[in-house]
Amino acid sequence: MLLAPRHWPTWLALGLLRLLIRLPYRTQMRLGRALGRPLMHLLARRRHIVEVNLDLCLPDLPTEQRERIIRAQFEGMGMALFESGLAWWGRPERLARLGTLHGIEHLHNAAALGRGVILLSCHMLSLEIGGRLLAPQQPFQVMYKEQRKNPLFEAVMSTARRTHYIRAVQRHDVRGMLRGLREGLVCWYAPDQDFGEKNAVYAPFFGVPTATVTATSRFARMTGARVVPYYPVRRADDSGYDLYILPAWEHFPSDDEVADATRVNQFIEAAVREHPEQYLWLHRRFRSRPDGGPDRYA
Repeated sequence: MLLAPRHWPTWLALGLLRLLIRLPYRTQMRLGRALGRPLMHLLARRRHIVEVNLDLCLPDLPTEQRERIIRAQFEGMGMALFESGLAWWGRPERLARLGTLHGIEHLHNAAALGRGVILLSCHMLSLEIGGRLLAPQQPFQVMYKEQRKNPLFEAVMSTARRTHYIRAVQRHDVRGMLRGLREGLVCWYAPDQDFGEKNAVYAPFFGVPTATVTATSRFARMTGARVVPYYPVRRADDSGYDLYILPAWEHFPSDDEVADATRVNQFIEAAVREHPEQYLWLHRRFRSRPDGGPDRYA
């Protein structure tokens, strides 16, 4: 079925990407920026989502800085395409030169307890390549969203993730996540998306009541796993990436789901405030509303 004519454009694009990642890294990043810039004008709906999110989260941004973040968002999408290719097919010795890990001892210490680790992350634009750079230093399980609209892309992506990580489980596979934690594995998890009000509470994110899944605290409570925050950052000079791993959280989870969700959001908010141009603003993070008001993105 994956050889059907409707998949030929995807085959062509993936083949071209696999060739292009042989280019020097800085050349790939320049091409990525060039590819992403037109998207800012072509994807008007996506730009509108970015603008709404910035208005809600960073309303006091000067106009010039706001436009720079919007431009960087779409340039980052183009760069992330090449980063995905590197993450899927890049040679280990080449990738090893691109990443610097800060605080890896926090992850090693938590993993050594044998109770499982929730590697709490967020959707930075360089999350794909960040995972590939971290895995050789600390193998882990990943949770991801299935790409149902394009089965060929899903097959390539899931195959690559199963190759480079201990296990890849889909977003709805809660049992798979719990199984990994109970086996004592490090499990990557990013809860910063709006999946509706089911299994969620409203907790502040940039001061906005935001539907936040409670899975982080539930997973920790059910398995005794430690929570270790982590996020990757792309260097501005195109020399590679910095991966930041923070100390494991103490006194988590608590008896208050809202307080736990707020703590999760505070970690993500701090990372975003430090690197606002590298966060994935394209997601409708504030789609759900506690007051049942109109869609903010309409």
